Amino acid sequence: MGLTASEMNAWIRFGGGQELWDELSGNFNIKPFLAGNTGTQMGGWFNKDINSVEDFQGLRIRMPGLGGEVMRRMGATPVTKQGGEIFQALSQGNIDATEWVGPWNDLAFGFYTIVKKYYYPGIHEPGTALGMGMNKDLWEDLSAVDKAIIENATAAENDIMLADFNANNGRALDTLINEHQVELLRFSDDILAKLAEVSAEVLLDAANNDPFTKKVFDSFSAARKSSMRWSSISEQAFMHARSLANK
Repeated sequence: MGLTASEMNAWIRFGGGQELWDELSGNFNIKPFLAGNTGTQMGGWFNKDINSVEDFQGLRIRMPGLGGEVMRRMGATPVTKQGGEIFQALSQGNIDATEWVGPWNDLAFGFYTIVKKYYYPGIHEPGTALGMGMNKDLWEDLSAVDKAIIENATAAENDIMLADFNANNGRALDTLINEHQVELLRFSDDILAKLAEVSAEVLLDAANNDPFTKKVFDSFSAARKSSMRWSSISEQAFMHARSLANK
């Protein structure tokens, strides 16, 4: 329930996120940069209908990190699998569900050959930022011109990757539905509300682990609040209007 790609860019570049990232990565002698984004991810592939919160009970789902902890508190059993292991685990019944990325990547992985229920929206990675890091000592030795080249190259890649995913996700989704008979399903509002409630608890617990994490959490939360206020009357309102025009 975090930031979309555009909101993440705003926080990192103009909301204090980069400074916090520099401070954290500096402890490991790394200078970090935004260098990609896969956009909003899907909720995942399931071998059964998820009609209620109770349907998460006992569900074995591949989902790592904070999202996995949300699943655990929903009653599911989160399982950590590397990308190359997911297909086999799903096909052998070792997991009941998996998230990966979105239609483009998911089509390539062939999950549709095993299960047909494809849920949205994903709440765990709404704006999945990818980073590039370089040796901090090397960075500090570069000229202003060389620094500008690297900054602009990573910024360009950040934008290009998101455009690439947005273009290909739409085409891949059509293929999944029309050629492979995938059933596109939406989590109910009751489920999403519960996921939001549990997500807030998980993030707050993580934030209270140490002072620096709390510092990042406070900055992130402020950016999220500001972004939600603006997006509700800009992109969100426009997309609702556009959906009416398409009916």
